[in-house]
Amino acid sequence: MGTVSLPDTWAYALRLPHDPRAARVARMTVRAALGGHGRHELLDPVELLTSELVTNAYRHTRGPCSLRLTALSDGRLRVGVWDSHPHIPRPFTESPGSHRPAPAPPGNTEGGRGLHLVQSCADSWGGWSLGGDLLGRGTGKLLWFEVQGQGG
Repeated sequence: MGTVSLPDTWAYALRLPHDPRAARVARMTVRAALGGHGRHELLDPVELLTSELVTNAYRHTRGPCSLRLTALSDGRLRVGVWDSHPHIPRPFTESPGSHRPAPAPPGNTEGGRGLHLVQSCADSWGGWSLGGDLLGRGTGKLLWFEVQGQGG
């Protein structure tokens, strides 16, 4: 009987309803997937940034969102969140390493500070505005970020 070796690459996808608990469900999914694959070193930044993106999808749209976790062969983990609103916020319109303005002081803004966390915690990020029936979901956008695991 041969031994089974686990793959280095994998992907999980989850469709989340428009529900205030969606970010919690996304965090639990991230914990389960990363823990199950022994990627504990990525847990804190991925859980935080995933929660931010899913929370923004809930706050700024009226429909569901989708979460996709993808482990790449070089040790990177890519997280994508699709929602139905086509606007791509900063910093997803900027390249990694670009000027990073400080977030507004507390009290001066109701939101938006969480997206600055992407610039601090992710190795790369981006966004695409989706038109037509791409992905079979209609219009909207896909925001993504990547973090590098140990040994990558």
